[in-house]
Amino acid sequence: MLMSSAQYRESLRQYKPKVFLDGRRVESVADEPAFAPGINALGVTYDYALKEEFAPLMLATQHTSGKQVNRMLHINTSSGDLLNKLEAVRLLCQETGCAQRYLAHDAFNAIYQATHRIDADKGTTYGQAFLNYLHDAQDRDLSVGIAMTDAKGDRSKRPHQQANPDTYVHIVERNGKGIVISGTKAIVTGAPYMHEFLVMPCRNMSEADAEFAVCCAVPCDAPGLTLIARPAGRPGEKAALFSSKFGQSTAVLVFDRVFVPWERVFYAGEWEHSSYMTYNYATHHRHSCIGARAGFGDLLIGAGALMCEANGFDPGKETHLREQMVELIKITEGFYACGVAASVYATQDAEAKTFVPDAVFSNIGKLLLATQIYDMHRIAHYVSGGLIVTLPGPDEDHNPETAANLADVLRANPDVPYDKRIQAARFIEDLTASYQGGWYSVISLHGGGSPAAMKQEIYRNYPIGNKVELVERLMERGIVDDPRRPITANKQPGKCCSTGCTVPGAPVMVDLPVSVKRREA
Repeated sequence: MLMSSAQYRESLRQYKPKVFLDGRRVESVADEPAFAPGINALGVTYDYALKEEFAPLMLATQHTSGKQVNRMLHINTSSGDLLNKLEAVRLLCQETGCAQRYLAHDAFNAIYQATHRIDADKGTTYGQAFLNYLHDAQDRDLSVGIAMTDAKGDRSKRPHQQANPDTYVHIVERNGKGIVISGTKAIVTGAPYMHEFLVMPCRNMSEADAEFAVCCAVPCDAPGLTLIARPAGRPGEKAALFSSKFGQSTAVLVFDRVFVPWERVFYAGEWEHSSYMTYNYATHHRHSCIGARAGFGDLLIGAGALMCEANGFDPGKETHLREQMVELIKITEGFYACGVAASVYATQDAEAKTFVPDAVFSNIGKLLLATQIYDMHRIAHYVSGGLIVTLPGPDEDHNPETAANLADVLRANPDVPYDKRIQAARFIEDLTASYQGGWYSVISLHGGGSPAAMKQEIYRNYPIGNKVELVERLMERGIVDDPRRPITANKQPGKCCSTGCTVPGAPVMVDLPVSVKRREA
């Protein structure tokens, strides 16, 4: 059953999670003002799925059940699925800044792949257990948080070497009914207003780390689970025109001997497959992050253009402003193009038969947005001017002793009302120069892994050896006379480029997406 945002908010009342915020126990997540912007953001993922004009993007048919489900919970079976997911995430983040729920999509796809692979290798039945859980989550239209990033402790040491084993979530007991887990997950997006959590490994494990190699589903109010959260956005702040309505909470999750029945366990000790699950999740998630930050870029482009107009400038005539706006467009559409390429050059998983975005393009796109988010903010500041951080607070807008004078002297373009100019200025301040602006910077830089992790994945997946083969072949033809010993490292036979296609320029296209207008001309 597809829920509306109102039904989603009401559904949260069925759970009684142990949540702490700013040193106090939260009795009702659904009624907590500090979480309202996050609940609003997830609400958009529900309401958009019910809008007829967005249905081709926001809905998909689950191939294992034949049911229509929210795309944020869907398993990809084609390049078209990945393109539509990318567009859907961009659309949602144009409205909310960060829709958060797409993390469930990324985890579902990675776990679906990994359980098939483990079953094929070990003869386990994790795949069926996860499929049952997947169908239940889809049928109930749940919001599922991803508990992946462990506290980690001393990062120079492996999980089993930590002085305090609870810096990683691990299995402390097994019995005929299930497992018992303890440990800490440090960064869980949207945690307070999720129905369930998927516990996943955050790194590759060694044999000595086997008890830390665990993946399972846990209700938000499971006995022994404590959530220590921070507010979502800037609730209640008058100047926060955007983040007082939409935001994101995160939380530290502390598991203290939490029991998980076997039917909710999808991986327990098969350490050899930890890297496969982790890397596939990272690829799916970085692909989604591209769509999310493109939506954020759309907000900055629109707000920047409004500020130029309100300040009395036409970027089409002011060269320096036009150059900055084009640079902002180039950055946004540049990393988004990597997401499109990752979708088009997607590959099919050998065991699960589902589609995975190209790892090289996904990681390049995420690396570009991670390192250029600060340029995006800088450009927004350049085209807007210093007013975005020096404007008097919103209480002065209605102060009879100051409001009229401010409206007169702070108006620039006679065709743009004063209140529209200050709204645009506060909007840009909110997104780029406030606490929320700093949050967008850090989450863009480190969300989905650090830039170092992306560079590692690019180098690991890019077939450098094939480029060496190309040069060697040219040298053998006498085009280059070089007697040096040929280099043979990193060759991937049968692959012509980073995408792995067998014929140059001829990727396999499967079920291209429906045509849906993403944004107005």
